[in-house]
Amino acid sequence: MTDNPTEITAVCYVRAPLLLEPVDEQIETLQACDSEGAIDDLLLRSWPKEVTLSDESPHQEVLENYERFAQWADERGVSVRPAFRERTTTSQVTGTTRQRLVTPLLCLELYADDELIGVFPHSNEATDETYTTDEAIATLRTGELPVPLGSVADDDGDGLESTTSDTCPDCGGALVDGQGLFACSDCGWVGTVTESGRFESQSIDSAPENEDEVRTLTRSR
Repeated sequence: MTDNPTEITAVCYVRAPLLLEPVDEQIETLQACDSEGAIDDLLLRSWPKEVTLSDESPHQEVLENYERFAQWADERGVSVRPAFRERTTTSQVTGTTRQRLVTPLLCLELYADDELIGVFPHSNEATDETYTTDEAIATLRTGELPVPLGSVADDDGDGLESTTSDTCPDCGGALVDGQGLFACSDCGWVGTVTESGRFESQSIDSAPENEDEVRTLTRSR
């Protein structure tokens, strides 16, 4: 992409018969994105309609792709179902039961350099929204990157920092953290944070006795 130093790669998975139909609108649009520079590279891959969910399956690459897609979706709080679905089959001859994975007609995987940034289609079960491959490809056609549903949880910060704000629970003013003791220079509120991440007022005996102590705590930040 001309205005983006990051290399965008689109990997399109389709059921084998569809690869024999170059007039397919979605594939043609992706090829146009590739030729016009909306994406840097386009890879077309075929896969069967369904594969057996077992270590003995001859389609291990499909299963590995599915696991990667599902992990990406889990990290964002979305799902690659019902586009991918699992079903159980039983042989009428042997009575053997097998778990099988049914693949979608078309699946799009986007990478920014080596980072997986999108799998389409995917759904947000909480809001009943689905981001389809049609929508993702249409967005690419405009020169923009599709923004997936959901969001990645921030696991880097401390749990208390992620569940509390930096505003005073009494007046909404700014709080200052003085080694675990929070103080508000606007109203004089002083307190701590509980294990559940909630602010708790300090008892009268242990709280600063006057505004000078609050100001000292503020300056010590």
